[in-house]
Amino acid sequence: MEGVLVRKIKKICVFCGANSGKDVAFVNAAFHLGKVLGKRKIDLVYGGGKLGLMGCVSTAVAQHERQVLGIIPSAFTINNLVGETCGKEIKVATMQERLVMMMELSDAFIALPGGFGTLEELFQMISWAQLNIHNKPIGVLNINGFFNGLLSFIDHAVKQEFITPRARKILISATTADELVDKLQAFRFEPDPALSKLKWSPSSSQKEKLDLTLRL
Repeated sequence: MEGVLVRKIKKICVFCGANSGKDVAFVNAAFHLGKVLGKRKIDLVYGGGKLGLMGCVSTAVAQHERQVLGIIPSAFTINNLVGETCGKEIKVATMQERLVMMMELSDAFIALPGGFGTLEELFQMISWAQLNIHNKPIGVLNINGFFNGLLSFIDHAVKQEFITPRARKILISATTADELVDKLQAFRFEPDPALSKLKWSPSSSQKEKLDLTLRL
């Protein structure tokens, strides 16, 4: 990465499935990502609990003596629904509050394979970046082509002029954890000139710090 301005990343938020998936490669990749974060002295922010890929990546980061923070809605903690969080835990009232806190406490975002919840979190972060609510890098770890269809769909939306080429650059992809973290560190945010004029005024209430209900 010689000659490239490297972004300082101390905490990465990982979105991923509470299931392990069909392919054992997903589990192996989640453990390896945690190992890579640990070796690079990067702390983890995630959705809490120990289920599926979420448990794999958090366990691996903790094993490499980096801090792990789980942000979890209180509803999920009833009857130990998702298991014990590996590391510190913050309980929140709503899913939206959880996502806002993840955004505020993280320097970058990575999505591993997952379902609707993972996709919602990923696209919410992309949408907020497009709206200039944050300027943090976002990437998908494309294990065994898991995200190929999604990336093709996004490129199709660009061709159909629903997503601008500038906005398309918000989402990074790579097939290995090291390559993806390198790309996140080298990412340079290019805000849309029109959307960069939007002003997001903070309020006195933490829960109302940003009006993040606007979606594209």
